[in-house]
Amino acid sequence: MDKEIEIQAAVFRRLLRHLDNRKDVQNIELMNLAGFCRNCFSKWTVAEAEKLGVDVNIEQAREQVYGMPYSEWKEKHQLPATPEQLEKFNQLNNK
Repeated sequence: MDKEIEIQAAVFRRLLRHLDNRKDVQNIELMNLAGFCRNCFSKWTVAEAEKLGVDVNIEQAREQVYGMPYSEWKEKHQLPATPEQLEKFNQLNNK
């Protein structure tokens, strides 16, 4: 079981590195295509930590996922969502 957890953790770290190398891929695009984004990873981290009795706040989790404070990442890399992206997001999330 320990090796399985190590493998899963390594895969997750690799996924985060991949997303870090693809800053051009916006969160809204991930949400529209896959139903999750970098922010979801942050929220999931907080939720899973709570289940284990570990206190991780959302800002700590975001910094783990983004590799920097979320506000800094947004300023450097996040573009405004287009009307088309927002429309698709709203359609997908109002079902």
